[in-house]
Amino acid sequence: MASHGHISMLTATDARSHVHLIVGSNPLAAARCGQSLSAGASPILLAPETTELHYTLQKRVDDGEVKWMKEDFRDDHLLTLGREEIGHVVDAVFVTSGPREPLSAHISSLCKRNRIPVNVVDAPQLCTFSLLSTHIDGPLQIGITTNGRGCKLASRIRREVAASLPQNLGTACARLGDVRRRIQEEDHLLHMALADGDDVDDSIDQSASFNKLVTEADLDAAKNRRMRWLSQICEYWPLKRLAAITDDDVATILKSYEDMGPAESIGKSAAANTPVSRGRIILAGSGPGHPDMLTRATHKAIQCADLVLADKLVPAGVLDLIPRRTPVHIARKFPGNADAAQTELQEMALAGVRDGKTVLRLKQGDPYIYGRGGEEVEYFRAQGLASDRVVVLPGVTSALSAPLFAAIPPTQRDVADQVLVCTGTGKKGKPPAPPEFVASRTVVFLMALHRIAGLVEELTTHLDAEKEKETDDEERGAEKTRRNSRHLWPRDTPCAVVERASCPDQRVIRTTLGRVVEAVEAEGSRPPGLLVVGRACEFLNRPEKGRAWSVEEGFRGLDFGLDGAVGGGCE
Repeated sequence: MASHGHISMLTATDARSHVHLIVGSNPLAAARCGQSLSAGASPILLAPETTELHYTLQKRVDDGEVKWMKEDFRDDHLLTLGREEIGHVVDAVFVTSGPREPLSAHISSLCKRNRIPVNVVDAPQLCTFSLLSTHIDGPLQIGITTNGRGCKLASRIRREVAASLPQNLGTACARLGDVRRRIQEEDHLLHMALADGDDVDDSIDQSASFNKLVTEADLDAAKNRRMRWLSQICEYWPLKRLAAITDDDVATILKSYEDMGPAESIGKSAAANTPVSRGRIILAGSGPGHPDMLTRATHKAIQCADLVLADKLVPAGVLDLIPRRTPVHIARKFPGNADAAQTELQEMALAGVRDGKTVLRLKQGDPYIYGRGGEEVEYFRAQGLASDRVVVLPGVTSALSAPLFAAIPPTQRDVADQVLVCTGTGKKGKPPAPPEFVASRTVVFLMALHRIAGLVEELTTHLDAEKEKETDDEERGAEKTRRNSRHLWPRDTPCAVVERASCPDQRVIRTTLGRVVEAVEAEGSRPPGLLVVGRACEFLNRPEKGRAWSVEEGFRGLDFGLDGAVGGGCE
């Protein structure tokens, strides 16, 4: 396989007050001066007095934006023209004369020796940094590089990426940044390194504890609930919805901490069992992620609904199918607020039905597979809705589809003859009883990655309660001890973390139970995700010798000309 060469470490430099030395007088030098000025730096143009400047350069010089030193390049220019606070060393050098000029190689060598960033046009081997093809929208900047393989191609890709983004996304970035700053000020946050997933570093995914449950005892995390909710809004809301965020939305976010109390205090007004004769509620599963995984029935419900109440994990591709005329409310389910948000959604659904509306409760996966669908049906019946007013539509559950998208056959013959679907987190965040090891079993754990360390410990070691039970049983006889002893999972059992199954940014981490905690902590979190455990995980994916884990990015499994396959309408 041919080598694709190196990749660069992409960085964003705060160049305000920096001094940039631009060597040359051609149109590219004019462009470099413009880029330097737009970043807040002070460009110094180095070119002999006899040189005829490009007209754009000449105008910038005449306007006082660019200082022109009418000299040939000297070595000491690098060490004398910069800022006083850094010993007069220039902050960066741009050479615009090209690689064939002997001066270009000389300047590059001097800069490298003095650790001064240098860029030489059309000469990647002489550069220590390169400029990206950049899309700028307010505070939002998106840069593309092909690492010297073709600037025109980078520009084309940048244009395509920019065209795919919703309008006003930069304005939304600025507005959400203001919200974040206000929350920090109001909550007296004195640091940025929140363990709950606040996006301190743009270059990595969310931390492994991004969706960690906030318990009543976790006072520090409870103080930061609004910040955690803001982080999850940025993670889960579709980009189109983020781009359209309004001042009213901002006010709602800032009010949420005061408003979102215990679930019991929110739902008192809905207790009346008034018979409802109009409208209906549809509980529908949106599948694992890809919109082509919707059932035709759910797609029709999306097109026909008067109001859509969506869980926060319903992917953007599915939400994009909702007609613009249809109001959409996304659940405010941040950690520690799930019950209150659930009650809020149920009350909104009930109010919509009483207004004669068709309300779609759009849930991820399948409503009855850890989707609280049964609880919602029970609630609506208790409020007087007859069974014909509550319709439940199935969805493709990620418990069965995610392993397939990760090339894991859960019931591979001669490897696994049973599949067990479990939750990794019980009610109120309590750990459920761990399943015992069966060599021919594949286990899929949903809602487990935020407490992956605890889950692995529970699977591979006996719990304190079990140890006490075994001690009691030993006194009653060895046979009973054997019957009550849970078989533990070997730490070398293959497993896989599957995140955002069937979405373009799907990721699969393949490893073993003994290394999965380390792998998730190193790679970060990309919720929603699940854990698959069992020998079937490596049937089609043999591990590389000497590697603790492997990571596979992206999903292209449905790219075979069926775009727009989801069809149908209102009937």
